[in-house]
Amino acid sequence: MASRLTGRAVTDARAASGRPAEVTLDGGTPVMVKRGDAPGAVRAEVAGLRWLAAADAVAVPAVLGHDERWMVTERVPTGHPDPEAALLFGQALAALHAAGAPHFGAPPPGGPEDAYIGLAPMRNTPGIDWPGWYAEHRVLPYVRGAVDRGTLRPAEAAVFERVCARLPELAGPAERPARLHGDLWNGNVLWGADGEVRLIDPAAHGGHRETDLAMLRLFGCPHLDRVLAGYEEAAPLADGWRDRVGVHQLFPLLVHAVLFGRGYAEQALAAARDALAR
Repeated sequence: MASRLTGRAVTDARAASGRPAEVTLDGGTPVMVKRGDAPGAVRAEVAGLRWLAAADAVAVPAVLGHDERWMVTERVPTGHPDPEAALLFGQALAALHAAGAPHFGAPPPGGPEDAYIGLAPMRNTPGIDWPGWYAEHRVLPYVRGAVDRGTLRPAEAAVFERVCARLPELAGPAERPARLHGDLWNGNVLWGADGEVRLIDPAAHGGHRETDLAMLRLFGCPHLDRVLAGYEEAAPLADGWRDRVGVHQLFPLLVHAVLFGRGYAEQALAAARDALAR
């Protein structure tokens, strides 16, 4: 597969069940080969990586070849999280967000509207204002999905509906659409051996910049204080952003509730109730 997509012979391969496989091309070039089974998943990921790369901010692995089911990207030699790299990552992430998007819900150029966040469907549909778009396309679809799967009880859905009704007052000052990675948990942040951070596996779209930062906090990014220091140095966040973290975490928590069960549903409920108490 790697040979067909890159036009170069494969000299070594390491099989990896359920994750990208590492392959060595002729000349000793290591690459990663990943399969996407869902329709449009590879196209969405490739478009996302290229859109992020076009911002010339945070580095991403280069796409070396792809078709509808498979993609080949450069392999990133990884090192250890470092405070200085974290500071630079925060600055670069601010620059990525500042590159902007045409509107909230904008898919990357060439990417499908029906995309994915991990294994969950994620629809990129245009929205004019962030509160309304976030409620309609990033909160309520996953509330319904969690209820359908029995992860959330029907009566609990009303908690999220009340948060959505109050989003115009909870959202803080209006901001223009940011260019988001969209699935920025710690596993998608690669600390390169060369001291530069790379981002992988995007669910890229136009959104609110605080959403990416909230996901970094939710899943425990190393040296997060340094990341945030670098970010605020480059692009200060609006007052009260810490109070809004839980609102932005509703999206990834509800996605995880749909995919992985009740524990994440309870975390999402706690964040929603905390938002309503403010």
